[in-house]
Amino acid sequence: MELPDFMSYANKFSASDFVDKISKIAKRAGAKLVYAALILYYTLQSEKVSKADKALIIGALGYLISPLDAIPDAIPIVGLTDDVGVLIYVLRKVWVNVEPEIKDRAKERLTKWFDEDEMKEIDDLGL
Repeated sequence: MELPDFMSYANKFSASDFVDKISKIAKRAGAKLVYAALILYYTLQSEKVSKADKALIIGALGYLISPLDAIPDAIPIVGLTDDVGVLIYVLRKVWVNVEPEIKDRAKERLTKWFDEDEMKEIDDLGL
């Protein structure tokens, strides 16, 4: 899959829009997408992350938030596949900056939307 120019979506990102979007799509998107998004969101808040990596994260989260992307989110089943691709791509780029506390915080937040069986999906992020 060829990734779109997600950096053009950086201006779409805001913390409140991110929380709103994740809350609305959590169950439909699945634990894997939400976990990747939460890791990026919490990594963005770290002072240890470079400005370049923060720019990548903001672009990816802006892409997730934007209703205009390569595959519209409203299309059942495949609508969020491009979003997952962008999030995983950026997560791979910044993975060295993801501290265990960030992963734990993201997992803790996931338990608000997903049960134990659904949480197993996050074991394979493809990293």
